[in-house]
Amino acid sequence: MAEKMKSSWRGLVALLVIVAVGVGSLVIGKFASDAEFVPKLALDLEGGTQVILTPKAIEGEDARRVTADDMTQAINIIRQRVDASGVAEAEITTLGSDNIVVSIPGKPDPATLDLIRTSAVMRFRPVLQVGAPTAISAADLVQSGADSQSGEGAQSAPEMTSEEIAMGLADPTGTGELAEEPETEPADNSDLAWITPKVYHDFLLKDCTAESERVGGAADDPKKPVVACDIDGASKYILGPVDVEGTRLANATAGMGYNSAGQPTGQWVVNLELDAEGTKEFAEASKRLVSYQQEDPNRNRFAAVLDGNVITAPSMNVEINNGKAEISGNFTAESAATLAKQLSFGSLPLNFEVQSEQEISATLGANHLEKGIMAGVIGLILVVAWLIYQYRGLSLVATGSLLVAAALTYLAITILSWSIGYRLSLPGVVGLIVAVGITADSFIVYFERVRDQVRDGIPLDQAVEKGWKKARRTVLISDGVNFVAAGVLYVLAVGGVQGFAFTLGLTTIVDVVVIFLFTHPMMNVLMRTRFFGEGHKWSGLDPEHLGAATGVAYVGRGRTTYRAPKGQPTDTEAKSLAERKREAAAGASKSEGDAK
Repeated sequence: MAEKMKSSWRGLVALLVIVAVGVGSLVIGKFASDAEFVPKLALDLEGGTQVILTPKAIEGEDARRVTADDMTQAINIIRQRVDASGVAEAEITTLGSDNIVVSIPGKPDPATLDLIRTSAVMRFRPVLQVGAPTAISAADLVQSGADSQSGEGAQSAPEMTSEEIAMGLADPTGTGELAEEPETEPADNSDLAWITPKVYHDFLLKDCTAESERVGGAADDPKKPVVACDIDGASKYILGPVDVEGTRLANATAGMGYNSAGQPTGQWVVNLELDAEGTKEFAEASKRLVSYQQEDPNRNRFAAVLDGNVITAPSMNVEINNGKAEISGNFTAESAATLAKQLSFGSLPLNFEVQSEQEISATLGANHLEKGIMAGVIGLILVVAWLIYQYRGLSLVATGSLLVAAALTYLAITILSWSIGYRLSLPGVVGLIVAVGITADSFIVYFERVRDQVRDGIPLDQAVEKGWKKARRTVLISDGVNFVAAGVLYVLAVGGVQGFAFTLGLTTIVDVVVIFLFTHPMMNVLMRTRFFGEGHKWSGLDPEHLGAATGVAYVGRGRTTYRAPKGQPTDTEAKSLAERKREAAAGASKSEGDAK
C-alpha cells in the first residue's frame, strides 16, 4: 500500500515537472526570443500575406514551355520552403494554368518572402563525405578534433585541435574565425582539400533530421563546396564545387532497364540525357569519379542538388562519354517517375516572377474562433454535467482530468507555435473539441472497470487497482488507434486537414499523459480519504448504489469475502458481534461463579 502511494505521488510530481518545464520554456522564450503566451493563428482566423508568382523559363536556345508537371514541382518546392512540417497552415495553390498563389498566415519576415521569390536551381556536385543526419554533440565534436590529430578520424577531417573545434576557432590565418579557404589549391572538384575547417565544422553541426535544416532556396556558390541534406533527412553530405549545371540536362525519363544484350532487367531506372556542353562536362566528371570506385566509395558518388537538398546521389560505375546516363536502384514505377520529374524540373532554368503581393484578411475571422471555443466550452459543460449525474464524487477526478488535459494541450500548442511555427486553424479547433471526447472516453473506461469490480463484491482499495489493470490496456489500444489514424491523415493530407490531424495526434498523446500521471494517481490518493475509501453514497463508488453482489464472492488468490444484504451485518460485523456475545456470556458466567 505504501509503495502504491509513493508511485502515485511520483506520477503527480512528474506531471507538475512537465508543466513547470513547459511554462518555464515559454517564459524564457518570451524574454529571449519571439515566444508568445498565446498560440499563433492560421489564415482562416488571422489573415496574412498573399503572393502570386508566375514560373517562367529563362529565354535561350533551349528554352521550353513550363508544363503542368513543372507547376506541380514548383508548388512542392515552395511548400518545402515555407511549410515543410505542414502545420504552419500556409496555402500554396495554382491560379489558372500559369500562376502559383502563396498565402502565408500573419506577417512573414522579409527572409521568408525572399525565400518564396527565389528561383529553384539544380546542380550536379561530387560527393566528398557522407555522414549520419544528426548533429554531433559538443563532446563528440571535441573528440573528433582529437581523433583527427591522432590520425583516427575520417579521411576528410581537417586538422584541428580539440580546443579549437570546441570553441569553433580553427584559426590558421590568425583572423579569429574558422578558415573558409583551402590551405592548398585543390587539384579537382573531388579533392578533399575543399573540406576546410569551416565546411567540416558546419557538417558536424548540421542536423538534417530537423525540417528547418532542409529548407532550400538559399543561394550557393557553384565554385565552392556546400553541406547539404538528403531530401528525406536520411543523411548529410559534404559536396564539392559544381561539375555540371542542371540546365545542361536535356531530358530525364523513367522506364524499364535493359542489359548490354538489350534484354529488359525488370527493374525501373531513370534515364538522363545531357546537351552537348553537358556531355563534355559529365564525361570529365565520370572519369574522375570512377577512379574512386575502389579507393573511396563515397567519393565515387555524384549528387543532384535541387533547391539545396540532395534528391539523389548514385555511384558512378563506368565512364559516360555519350551524355546518356542511367540511374538504377530499388525504384518502383512511382519513385522512378517522381525522380524523373524532379530532375526535369531542376533542368528548367526557372524564375519565379512576382505578379502581386498583398495583405489578405481572415477568411473566417475571430468570430468563428469565438464560436468554436464557445462550442468547446458548452460541450465541456455538458460533459461535466453528465459526469456529475453519472459518477457523483468521481466527477471531481473526471473534471480535474479534463482541465489538466486542456492546460497541457494549450501549453503544447503554444510552445509548438513558437518552436516549429504551428498555427491554430478552425480545423485545429475542431481537433481540440474532439479531444474532450477522447479524454472523457479514457477515464470513463477506467471508472467503469473499477465499478465492475465493486459490483462483484471486491473491496474498494482492491477494486481500484484491479480496475486500473483491466482498463489500462483498453485505454492504450484506443489511443493507439486514434494516433495511427491521425498519423495516416497527417501524411496523406495537406492544408487544414493536416492541421486537424496534427492536433488530434497531439491531444491523443496528452490523453495518455493525463490518464497515467493524473487520473490513476489521483484515484489512489482519494481512496485514502474516508469519503471515497468507505464508499460514501455520493462518492460514485457506493456498493449498494452500484448493486454489489451479496453472499460469498471470490476476491482472488484463493480468498473470498462475504457481502451481506442490506440491513444485515457484513461478514466482519457478524464475526465481531458473535465475539462480543461470547465475551459477554463468559463475563456473566464468571460473575455467577464469584457470587457463589
